Amino acid sequence: MGKVYPEISGRLRDFIEAQPIFFVASAPSGPDGHVNVSPKGMRGTFVVVDPLTVAWLDYHGSGAETIAHLRENGRITVMFCAFTGPPKVVRLHGRGVVTPLTDPGFAPLLAGFPDAPDPHAVRSVINVTVDRVSDACGYAVPLMDYRGERDLLIEWGAHRTEEDLAAYRGRKNATSIDGLPAC
Repeated sequence: MGKVYPEISGRLRDFIEAQPIFFVASAPSGPDGHVNVSPKGMRGTFVVVDPLTVAWLDYHGSGAETIAHLRENGRITVMFCAFTGPPKVVRLHGRGVVTPLTDPGFAPLLAGFPDAPDPHAVRSVINVTVDRVSDACGYAVPLMDYRGERDLLIEWGAHRTEEDLAAYRGRKNATSIDGLPAC
C-alpha cells in the first residue's frame, strides 16, 4: 500500500532519477477550466535538486498549460510510474515556479542540468518545492519496454533561431487553452 515520505532520498530518489518519463498535472484556480496532464521525458532534463526540490527543463511545445497554471496558482503534481521492474507509482505534490529563458536567473538554473540534450529550445526551467512525497502500488501500470529517446523536439529546435523561437512563443504559447497568460 501507499506511503508518505518526509523527503526524496535514498531508493526513492534513485527510482525517480531512473525513470525515462514523468507526468505533470496542473489546473487553473476555481471550478472552471481544464486540468492538464503532460508527459515529459528526455534523459538529463529532470533533476532532484535537494530532498524537497525538483526541477526540469521545459522545452518549447504545442501549449503552455503548465506555465499558465503555475503563474496563476503554483499548484502541481509530478508523477513517475515504473513500467519495468517492481510496480511503483511516486507522486510529488508541491508549488512550482517558472523561470523563463528571458529571466536573468535562467542561466544559473540551466547550469544545473549538466547531462541535458541540446538546451537551445528550452523555454524555461520549472522548479517545484515539494510539500508531499508519496508512493502507491502501481499494480495496474503495464509492463513496457523502453526503446530509446525521441530526438524530434531537439531537431525541431535546432532548426530555429532565437528570433524564431520567440515568435513561436508569441504565437503558440502566449495563453493557455482557457485564456490564462503564459508569458
